[in-house]
Amino acid sequence: MPDVPRHHRQMLLPDIGEAGQAALASAHVLVVGCGALGSVAIDQLARAGVGTLTLVDRDVVELTNLQRQTLYVEQDVTSGAAKADAAARRIRAIDSSLVVHPIVEHLSAENVLELMKGVTLVIDGLDNFPTRYLLNDACVKMDVPLIYGGAVATTGMSMTIIPGTTPCLRCVFPDAPPPGTTATCDTAGVLAAAVNTVASHQVTEAIKLIVGAHDALNRDLVSWDLWRNELRRMDVHEARRAECPCCGQREFPFLAADGGEQATTLCGRNAVQIVPAGGSQRAVSMDLEALAGRLAAHGSFALSGGLLMGTITGLEGEEGESIELTVFPDGRAIVRGSIEPEFARSVYARFVGQ
Repeated sequence: MPDVPRHHRQMLLPDIGEAGQAALASAHVLVVGCGALGSVAIDQLARAGVGTLTLVDRDVVELTNLQRQTLYVEQDVTSGAAKADAAARRIRAIDSSLVVHPIVEHLSAENVLELMKGVTLVIDGLDNFPTRYLLNDACVKMDVPLIYGGAVATTGMSMTIIPGTTPCLRCVFPDAPPPGTTATCDTAGVLAAAVNTVASHQVTEAIKLIVGAHDALNRDLVSWDLWRNELRRMDVHEARRAECPCCGQREFPFLAADGGEQATTLCGRNAVQIVPAGGSQRAVSMDLEALAGRLAAHGSFALSGGLLMGTITGLEGEEGESIELTVFPDGRAIVRGSIEPEFARSVYARFVGQ
C-alpha cells in the first residue's frame, strides 16, 4: 500500500484538496496569546499543516492552566516553562516539518508591526481589550485579516475581521469595558468546552481564508453559551462605520502607544503601577465593592479609604514575595511584590480585568 500523506483525510474535503493543502503549507499564521484559546488554535493549526507559526505570549505555564490549555503538561509547570516555548516544543513534536517561532514577549506598540511582517493572518488568543485594540490597529494598518475570539465562564464569541471589507473590532466595540466590570477566567471560571468551541471556530475561519474559500467565511459576530444551549448570530455588516477611528479614519492611537495600558515601575517600592487604556482621558468610576466580592476567593481584600487593598493567595513575586494589589476608583492599580511590568500586567488582567 503506498504511503498515505499526513493530511490525506483533510485533503479529501473538496474545498481543500491538494491545492488547499499546499496553500496551508505556505501560510504563516501569527497567534497572539498562547493561553486557552491560543493553545487550542495552535494545536489545530499545526495538525492542519499550516507551515509557519509565530507564537507570542508573555506568561509561564501554571497548574490551573492544564484544565483547558491543551498544549501543556505538568512538566511545563514544574520547570516554569514560558508558554510560547512550551507550545513550540509541543508543535515540533507533532510535526517536525513545521517552522515555529516562539516569542516570549508582551505584545506592544514597539514590536507588533515587526512581528506581523509577512504573516497571512492573525489569531486573537488574548485576554484583554487594550491589547486587542492594539492588534486591531496593526491589522487594519497592515491589511492583515484578524480572527477575534474570547471565552469566559460557559460563554464565548468570535468574529472574522477582513480590513477594508468587514467591520473592525472598534466598529463593533468602540470602547473597552471599564476596568473591573468584566469577568475574567480567574474570577468567573471557564469551561474548557467553551474555549474549544471558540478556538475551533477561529481555526475554521483561518483555514477558509488560507485556501481562498472567502464565500464560506462567517460574516457575523457569533456567540455561544454552552451551558444554556444558546447560539446567537449578530449581523454586524452595518456596523462598519466611516467615523470609526481605526478603519474609517485610519487613526491608530494604540499603535502610537497613547491609547494602551501603561505599566510603570515605582522606584524603591518593589511595585508596578498599572494605568488602564485611556488613562486620565476616560472618566472611570469602578465599583470597588463588587470587585472585592469577585476577589474574595483569591485572597484577603478590604475597602479602606476609598481604595481596595489585599493580598493574592498562592501568588508570589521575586524571591517569594507576596503579591499585594491596591485598586483605585479610576481603574489604576499598584501591584506590589514585583518590579516586572509584564508580571504586573498579567496580575491586572487576571484579577481586575479590562
